[in-house]
Amino acid sequence: MKIPLSPPNLETLLRSVVAAGGIERLTKLLSDPVGPAPNGRYLHWDELRHRQPPPGLRVEDWWFSVKTARRLLYKPIPITDKTGRPFVFALVDPILALLHRLDRDASGQIRLAAPIANSATRDGYLVRSLIEEAINSSQLEGASTTRQVAKEMLRQGRRPQDKSERMIFNNFQAMRTISERASQPLTPDTILDLHRLLTRDTLDDPSAAGRLRHTDERVDVVDHRHQRILHVPPPADELLERLERLCRFANAVDAEPFVPPLVRAILLHFALAYDHPFVDGNGRVARALFYWSALSQGYWMLEFVSISSILKQAPAKYARAYLFTETDESDVTYFLIHQLETIVAAMDGLQTYLQRKAEETAAGEAMLKTSATLRERLNHRQLALIRHALRHPGAVYTIEGHRQSHAVVYQTARSDLLQLVELGLVSKRKAGQAFLFEAVPDLRARLKEAESGLRRSAIYSELG
Repeated sequence: MKIPLSPPNLETLLRSVVAAGGIERLTKLLSDPVGPAPNGRYLHWDELRHRQPPPGLRVEDWWFSVKTARRLLYKPIPITDKTGRPFVFALVDPILALLHRLDRDASGQIRLAAPIANSATRDGYLVRSLIEEAINSSQLEGASTTRQVAKEMLRQGRRPQDKSERMIFNNFQAMRTISERASQPLTPDTILDLHRLLTRDTLDDPSAAGRLRHTDERVDVVDHRHQRILHVPPPADELLERLERLCRFANAVDAEPFVPPLVRAILLHFALAYDHPFVDGNGRVARALFYWSALSQGYWMLEFVSISSILKQAPAKYARAYLFTETDESDVTYFLIHQLETIVAAMDGLQTYLQRKAEETAAGEAMLKTSATLRERLNHRQLALIRHALRHPGAVYTIEGHRQSHAVVYQTARSDLLQLVELGLVSKRKAGQAFLFEAVPDLRARLKEAESGLRRSAIYSELG
């Protein structure tokens, strides 16, 4: 990856503007600025210099006007770069628009909240989301286990068999822990515990789990494809103090100047990754801190989306957002916009998924009502279970639970469930001494296949 070209020094540009057009030109630029985000885009100098400037302006004039407008909006935060300069951000229109949408959507105020606000269906969707984030966050860090194998491991409770599976398993456990502890203040010990949980049995040096890196442990961010160092984190002897400062910022939700809650959550993500305080697992911890902060500040629907699934689609953009900040006066606005757009994309994905599942549920229930073949083959107990499974993705059934629900003997309940397994509508797995049954993910499609298969069998039987 190419490191973005740093912007020209603003004071140098000022002299250039005056030299090119005198005080009149400078006065015109300052009195009629183009704004901090031309055409709604918060462009870095490395991007803007390749675009056509407004009529009558050189590209240097354009950048001078844009950068001056940004500086007027900058808000510093109590977290600094390696030189001691505070990181800054600007609440420009693109950020305000994205925040407005997420303030509305991510706090559960729109229609997509219904399926996951319902306590009867919530757990199924939550487990799906935790699994997705665990898999994608781990794959961003190099885990190579296939999605299907990882899902089966987590759903079945199987112990991980290799490092990649262990990374995913750890991530899943960490996401559950974050959800349970979201109301607790963030402390350095909490972050160390989180790192220990995320990296257990995955590090070359097991002693590095749950501790800050030592002075003799250099951890640079490297583009291995081009053998280029992209980021050199702060020295190890500063890490504890920086971690303490990060925690103070995380907990100071009522401090001045006001920092919007989602902006604060993203800044925690950025700061942890910038510091790279651990030998490995920094990205996973950084994304976990984002979830902790967002959940602790009331954005409960973000628990149901996988941010990493979007980041994995374009990892270069993720890295470039960091580099834009480092090369432009520690302006973290670039990273904020990238992350807010990522969250919006993840929320859109959730809405699409919920809509599809609702349509599949309705279609599956309609099929059960209209299919004489299925109604003849399945008894009322089995039909009730399938209807329940359509409305409650991820629900798990047991022979004993089925027996009690319908007041039948054990053998009858067992036969009901095993017949559904034979038809391909339900999967079976062992947990301890008991068997657990769960509807297949593509239940509606399997119902259609089962109906066709049963109809063919009936025809062959008549012909025979």
